[in-house]
Amino acid sequence: MDINFNKNEDHNKLLLSDLRKRLAEVKLGGGEKRIAKHHAKGKMTARERINYLLDDKKPTIEIGAFAGDGMYEEHGGAPSGGVVVKMGYVKGKQCIVVANDATVKAGAWFPITAKKNLRAQEISIENRLPIIYLVDSAGVYLPMQDEIFPDKEHFGRIFRNNAVMSSMGIIQISAVMGSCVAGGAYLPIMSDEALIVDKTGSIFLAGSYLVKAAIGESIDNETLGGATTHCEISGVTDYKAKDDKDALDTIKNIMSKIGDYDKAGFNRDTPAKPKENPDDIHGILPRSRADQYDMLEIIKRLVDNSAFEQYKEGYGKTILTGYARIDGWAVGIVANQRSLVKTTKGEMQFGGVIYSDSADKATRFIANCNQKKIPLVFLQDVTGFMVGSKSEHGGIIKDGAKMVNAVSNSVVPKFTIVIGNSYGAGNYAMCGKAYDPRLIAAWPSAELAVMSGNSAAKVLLQIETASLKKKGETITPEVEKELFDRIKARYDRQISPYYAASRLWTDAVIDPLDTRKWISMGIEAANHAPMEKPFNLGVIQV
Repeated sequence: MDINFNKNEDHNKLLLSDLRKRLAEVKLGGGEKRIAKHHAKGKMTARERINYLLDDKKPTIEIGAFAGDGMYEEHGGAPSGGVVVKMGYVKGKQCIVVANDATVKAGAWFPITAKKNLRAQEISIENRLPIIYLVDSAGVYLPMQDEIFPDKEHFGRIFRNNAVMSSMGIIQISAVMGSCVAGGAYLPIMSDEALIVDKTGSIFLAGSYLVKAAIGESIDNETLGGATTHCEISGVTDYKAKDDKDALDTIKNIMSKIGDYDKAGFNRDTPAKPKENPDDIHGILPRSRADQYDMLEIIKRLVDNSAFEQYKEGYGKTILTGYARIDGWAVGIVANQRSLVKTTKGEMQFGGVIYSDSADKATRFIANCNQKKIPLVFLQDVTGFMVGSKSEHGGIIKDGAKMVNAVSNSVVPKFTIVIGNSYGAGNYAMCGKAYDPRLIAAWPSAELAVMSGNSAAKVLLQIETASLKKKGETITPEVEKELFDRIKARYDRQISPYYAASRLWTDAVIDPLDTRKWISMGIEAANHAPMEKPFNLGVIQV
């Protein structure tokens, strides 16, 4: 191994260490003092509830751990958006679990909380996965009610989805383990089965203070909407639990009796580990996003037996396409080649750039995978489509449109891993968030933006200096450098994978060595949903 490999390894392991540190902070929710107060009430935290509910020694993945990161500092912050979402197994049944974190503003809903809940429901709907809600929330965060209440993708969409999911036959189970107020009270009652914890759980459209103000009635919250009221008088809930663990045990018992599901029928063989050492990824991936490397070496460390059967290997070389297996599942891989390549005509093509021939190849391959019912995995490290007169005259827009069309209309499940650059239209063509990947995760080395920090800063600098010159100001080299550094620092913060994850443009920032687990669990989830729509490219320019 050369010195460059070792330097890359040191750099990427530092990024991984930073990821772990950030995750440890996020997992504290509202902080240790609030956790202690929560425990003093005899309640488990959201993460403790999920960990108790999910099967031991079975894999799990967390969706949106960094949701809300750095977004609501003026309101005291909202770690994980005040809600924890995990995909895992209960009594061997794969499912999604959504748990309000009452240590964060009493589990109140910020705008990102609604977006994250909707993402959890979207995963459940797309994959026909059972979903379990562990409710402990004070409802809408009133200081931001205008950003969460009335729009299509706001709070009310949750309950609309409850109804639609029920009509689709998707299993929904709710446990009220704390507050469940106002509009939020509809969620457990729109689920198939609802549980409530005695003394700590409560459900009502309006609490005792509001009832007093509205109609003059004096009543305590327990009598108004506690477990006894709803299990013995109103009939709103189906089971009364004596404590958190009792409620979670009841959910386990319900899940243990669920029948099997219809399968999509994706091909799976005996899982095998890569022959090449996955730890080498840290040394292969370069320190700089501008540097070249061979994406094939990354693929070999992600797929079973390091076996990758390339499709059109000698054509359109800036995109690698081919068949492999990941944890036994057959997959079609579409990956950006990041090394400089030479065409059969002897021309050099830049790595990470999509040319007409590579877009054409990817389009054909995506169509083949749909024909064969093979899930698609996109490995992104893309700077965009090739520009210039030669590319424009050669029809790069037409070929790029074909690839975007194929990605958009693909009916097999798609999974996206952002390894490095994810810039501009390259993000779209390589199945960015807007193109409905079942799961999308980023490595700590990822950058998501319209263009790179350097390029964007140069463009923005030109605009700003031109504006200052119009005002008669003198721009010295020193002033120009200060402007450039300030613009670039701002832009660099926005292209960080954590910035993207905080806004749920990706589902997570993950350890590269967890990539196989994410894709395997994702395909297993997708296998719950038989494909109903035929693949059709629609109208394209040929």
